[in-house]
Amino acid sequence: MIEMPREGEVENKIFSQFFSQFDFKKLGDIDFCIVKRSDRFAGRQSELFSSDNFAPIQSYLWAEAKRSKKSDLYESIVQLILTIGKGKTYEHHLPPIFLGAFDTEKIAFIPYNKVSFVFTLNDFNWKVTPSDHKSNAFKRMYSLVKDTLESAVTIFHFQTDKKDLKEYIKSNFVLGKQGEQQIVITKNNFTTVYFKWLRDVKPSIKVDWELLKQNNVIDADFYLADLLSDKDMSLRESLSVLLKREHYEFGKFKSSLGLETVTKVNFKDNQKAHHQFWNIYKRPPRKEYWDYIVKRRDLLVPQDIRERKGSFFTPQIWVEKSQEYIAKVLGEDWQDEYYVWDCCAGTGNLLNGLTNKYKIWASTIDKADVDVMMDRIENGANLVRSHVFQFDFLNDSFDDPKLPDSLRKVLNDPEKRKKLVIYINPPYAEATSSKSILSNESRHKSKVAESKIKRKYGQALGQASKELFIQFIYRIYKEIPDSYICNFSTVKPLLGIHCREFRNLFKAQLLSLFIVPAYTFDNVKGKFPIGFFVWNCQKRQKFQKIKASVYGENGNWLGKKLLVVAPEKTIKDWLRLYKNDEYPLAYLVRGNGDIQNNRVVFITLKPSQSVLNASNASLITISNLIVNCVFHSVRTVIGANWINNRDQYFYPHDSWQDDYEFWSNCLTYSLFSNNITASDGVNHWIPFTEDEVNAVDCFDSHFMTDFISGKYGQKTLKQAKSNLLNVDNTSFIPMKRIKFSAEAIAVFKAGRKLWAYYHQQHNVNPNASLYDIKVYFQGTNEKGKMNTKSNDERYNELILGLRSALEALAEKIRPKVYEHGFLVK
Repeated sequence: MIEMPREGEVENKIFSQFFSQFDFKKLGDIDFCIVKRSDRFAGRQSELFSSDNFAPIQSYLWAEAKRSKKSDLYESIVQLILTIGKGKTYEHHLPPIFLGAFDTEKIAFIPYNKVSFVFTLNDFNWKVTPSDHKSNAFKRMYSLVKDTLESAVTIFHFQTDKKDLKEYIKSNFVLGKQGEQQIVITKNNFTTVYFKWLRDVKPSIKVDWELLKQNNVIDADFYLADLLSDKDMSLRESLSVLLKREHYEFGKFKSSLGLETVTKVNFKDNQKAHHQFWNIYKRPPRKEYWDYIVKRRDLLVPQDIRERKGSFFTPQIWVEKSQEYIAKVLGEDWQDEYYVWDCCAGTGNLLNGLTNKYKIWASTIDKADVDVMMDRIENGANLVRSHVFQFDFLNDSFDDPKLPDSLRKVLNDPEKRKKLVIYINPPYAEATSSKSILSNESRHKSKVAESKIKRKYGQALGQASKELFIQFIYRIYKEIPDSYICNFSTVKPLLGIHCREFRNLFKAQLLSLFIVPAYTFDNVKGKFPIGFFVWNCQKRQKFQKIKASVYGENGNWLGKKLLVVAPEKTIKDWLRLYKNDEYPLAYLVRGNGDIQNNRVVFITLKPSQSVLNASNASLITISNLIVNCVFHSVRTVIGANWINNRDQYFYPHDSWQDDYEFWSNCLTYSLFSNNITASDGVNHWIPFTEDEVNAVDCFDSHFMTDFISGKYGQKTLKQAKSNLLNVDNTSFIPMKRIKFSAEAIAVFKAGRKLWAYYHQQHNVNPNASLYDIKVYFQGTNEKGKMNTKSNDERYNELILGLRSALEALAEKIRPKVYEHGFLVK
């Protein structure tokens, strides 16, 4: 939305944002006139031509401007027509290509020649005030042009349609061009157009969307009916919904939807919004895009439906790679020797490249996807019509008559089952997660994972049963024994803590695995690995570890990655050994025990109530300070990427206890990378004395410098180990001053300079933490978030030096994370 405080600023703002390549003229009482840019006319606010020196200039646009946010643009165009007629502007100047109107939210265009007929009316009173919308003349003019406006006006919203508006102006504001030029729809922008169609057209369709949704018809089917049409007639009879001039009808594959009583679907507004929208875009797209657009209907399926029904399109690069890996395991002639069933096929793209169509079956829960596959068969897809069927794999019985007899024979024959490959990319949706539970905006997808299979096996599978793909895999394992499962999924079955029960029950042999970035699947978000697994259900073997091939987003081989089964005891179990209720120095917010959760591990004086309620914070005391700093450091020095994202932290070896330099490095790292702020309580984490930083006043706490110097160890410990640590293995308090590595000393040196510079400033808090110092110099935005940089160049130098020293220290700690067994390479 464009907000304008004063008269004339609306025009100026619109001109500068969208029409700056032209000239902006004031023409009589018309608010806004756009003409071709000319040096002779630049900046002139006078008439558009002079009888002596200049030839007439053709205008591109005459428009009415409104300062309101929600004006009626049709009424504004009528007002403009009355303004033109009253001043007989069309007689004194060449008429424009377009008339238009705009307010602070949107702009409308209509070709001048669509309404020019009104200026030839002999019995119309043109002397009325154009702005009087209640006059009889205004009402008469509105009725004269109403149908034309509804069918020919093109409207753009400034915020959401900026790119399309600029393209429209570029294509149409060309002198001599015949006809209005619409925006072309391609396979790259048809989804973007769909989301605008949802906003502008869907609300005008008179239908019960919930009823249709229950019968597997969605708004995208109406959009495809519109998109693949010419003169408001759908061009492909195989579509689920067809556009028939002024209404929609259901396609030939919809006879079993329970919608027989609905013969047609009308518009609420006499097709006004529909005409407005499709005046912008050219349809149909080029014919070469039709098959792709229909095949990629999954991109138009809402996220909740995709998650529930499994509409996850597999990129062709991974389809080909998966078939290559199947051939490596089963042999080059596997397609002739094995049967293939994709039981969550979507539109069937996973089966692209398979050659023996008589040994392939494809099923999906979504009848509309079945229709798409049938349509693809008509257009050359290598499938047999009788082998493509609607089937809800998580709810339907194998005795269901929808299952083809040819496939049932394979399922019921023990020998044929040994040659059956279940080849799938099942949905990855989970009913809930610890992340959503902890979130203040928790969104539990309670219905996502509900199914007969979950009710049947849920108790045995535990929390893993919330995963839809686990339900698919486990039903195959239990009810189609001795088959092969070739599936795409996350690596949770191997590494997930919540999949322990599944791993204890699912003992198929993992023959092969490669992993790829999840974000290469265009409807999967996040940077984590998706794997392609080849399981042999005939051989019983509990998963322990495997070296998976790793491929980058372009299919390039990146090497091997060792995946080790999730540990029975984790780093969080290790941390619990050192729990105590002594005087709290701070809290460690732990997060879950894999690398993807490292970003939510931090030290603070005041954790949120939701974290405390979930028991996801550890109390840091004098006895377990070192241990918590080790936990914090090993978690935060390892950055997450899509390859290691799901790696789990293990219960470490005892070797860490004797690695004095390691835990002193971890203490240093945590001292200079925490979320402590003095506004939350007493700051015990100041790593310097007042003299070291020339403080403006005494500190409230000297705990940290006393701890580092060994004073607490001398007072409280009776037994010592190597004059450094006590021997009860539950308390790590230094007996004498800690000796730091060169890297740690460099961090202290950089930090000391920063603290000293802070204490040179005015009105500072003597107890400030590092976080407080950063806020002081960098400030916060209107949302309270710290700015990324300060205007104080000296501070910028000092904080950069500290960050550089911390990164060098982190580099020193990282190898130790693996050496001491916190992570497995």
